[in-house]
Amino acid sequence: MIYVRTDSLLIRDMKTEDAQTITEEEIAQGWHQSIDKYLTRLEHQKQGLCISLVAEYKGCAAGYINVYKKSIEGPFGNRDIPEIVDFGVLEKYRCKGIGTALMDQAELIAGQYADRVCLGVGLHSGYGSAQRMYAKRGYIPDGSGVWYGNSVCPPYEQCSNDDDLVLYMSKVLRQQNGGNGEKRDTQKRIPSGD
Repeated sequence: MIYVRTDSLLIRDMKTEDAQTITEEEIAQGWHQSIDKYLTRLEHQKQGLCISLVAEYKGCAAGYINVYKKSIEGPFGNRDIPEIVDFGVLEKYRCKGIGTALMDQAELIAGQYADRVCLGVGLHSGYGSAQRMYAKRGYIPDGSGVWYGNSVCPPYEQCSNDDDLVLYMSKVLRQQNGGNGEKRDTQKRIPSGD
């Protein structure tokens, strides 16, 4: 399925061949990556658990994002709240609006399942751009503190500042009551071009 189409950007469902392409590109930019993560997302998409998207910039895979219909881990686990997982834009394609377009589309998809969406963001500097983006988009920490793996990291306990050290956040997508008894939609709509 195609979600967004412009002259330079296409956002569509992830395909099997994207897994190898994105893995190779991430390794080339110095990331410790494995194709297994993407193959898992594709399997989960096939099972109906998530929607996995890829952004193509001028015909090249440039970024990806996954929307799970229900969060299964962290503070939002098993609460019927969609979760954005594994969001990334390859370094050579950053600052072109690709990340914003992927997040816009992910939030639209999440809004089909609930009035809010959640995500977890790593705390080391490699996640700095994502941390800033989430704050600008209105994501608020859930208040449980930082998590390591799938457990809250207790106060004053030492933990590694690696990809497993995460802060969970959420964003309200629609106000339950817009003042006149009706739900108010706060999401930005993106034309698909189709």
